[in-house]
Order: sequence, then structure tokens, then C-alpha cells
Amino acid sequence: MNNNQNIQGTFTKSGTNIADVKSKNEHSGMTYNQIKNVLAKTTGNQDEGDYSQTDIANVKQNNQ
Repeated sequence: MNNNQNIQGTFTKSGTNIADVKSKNEHSGMTYNQIKNVLAKTTGNQDEGDYSQTDIANVKQNNQ
């Protein structure tokens, strides 16, 4: 058996159980990018690639 392996899984040099971390990540919920997409879709913007529908020129004009 390899030095950094045991019955429970593979460990990093600092002692982190890699299999345990991967398992917890799978069950931890949405990723940052998934949340961004949900927020974009539920706040009026249907295009995931463009998160803001703000008309910058209009905002600048209104702020003058």
C-alpha cells in the first residue's frame, strides 16, 4: 500500500482525505456559477451570458 493511502482513501500531505472532500462537494448544493445563472434568470434577464440589462447610457443621462 502506498504511503499516502489507507483503507479509507487517498490523503494529501497535509492529511486531507480527498475522497471525503469530493463526496462532500457533490452534496454541498449549487456552485457559484450555477447560482449566478439562477439569479440572472429569476431577476428578469433570460440570457445567461449577459447578466445585466442596464442601459448604461440611460443611467449616465439620468445621473446628470
